[in-house]
Amino acid sequence: MDYITTLQNQLQSMSESFVHAVPSLIIALAILLVTFVVTRFATKITNRITRHAQIRRDLRQLLETLVRLGIWVGGVIIALTVAVPSFTPGSAFAGLGIGALAIGFAFQDIFENFLAGVLIMLRDKMDIDDVIECNGILGRVEQITLRETHIRQLSNELTVVPNSMLFKNPVKIITDAALRRNEVIVGVSYDTDLEQAEKIITDTLESIEHVSKDKPVLVVAQEFNSSSVDFLVQWWSDSLQRDLRMTKGDVIKAIKRALDDAEIEIPFPYVTHTFKEPLLVNKAG
Repeated sequence: MDYITTLQNQLQSMSESFVHAVPSLIIALAILLVTFVVTRFATKITNRITRHAQIRRDLRQLLETLVRLGIWVGGVIIALTVAVPSFTPGSAFAGLGIGALAIGFAFQDIFENFLAGVLIMLRDKMDIDDVIECNGILGRVEQITLRETHIRQLSNELTVVPNSMLFKNPVKIITDAALRRNEVIVGVSYDTDLEQAEKIITDTLESIEHVSKDKPVLVVAQEFNSSSVDFLVQWWSDSLQRDLRMTKGDVIKAIKRALDDAEIEIPFPYVTHTFKEPLLVNKAG
């Protein structure tokens, strides 16, 4: 057997097949290029329509992603059909059916996060720029993708959270309502006139600028503590206009100043030491 002649024939046959396939490959590449252009154009159109419709940003991202994915899938299938005449969409789906089980096990986490991302985007709650808390992570939502959510923590670290974690666990949406309640415990000494202290604290809170005037201030005596009678002080303030921590600081300083002016003591714990006299034992004889 002449191996050299056989090899030459094989190479010649491959080169002739490649030459015959070049026009199809060029057309397939052109289809992919057109798909890229159409995808960008369709994404811009989708973005413009959703902006006019005032759809939430995470839903806009979902729609844009689905549009891009749909166009690319269609374009790739058409390009493969042109480049490989034996390829048909039916055979592709049949091949996917054979390997679907293996792919499902191999990419279980990816599919789970993908589905969770879609469901999160379809929720009415939790939008981009919301401050949320989940599993000890507290921060502002910067981006929601189909696989993960980017949360900028209040200390400015960026945390990338899998969507499945946000979907499976309770999520506290702190900025769901602008008006939020805050509280502090204020203790006064036992010789204080409690009605007077209650009125002073109430009037003080009602005079603070960032405490809401639309909801009542609550000041109630709650507990006989070791060295004080404790008042529970609650108020409402707008979390979007001002950081709640700053408002709480203003409240504490104003209450302290008002009680000092009224000569009402805010006691600290007292410790009383009692010393017993030693027993004297008389010895007979």
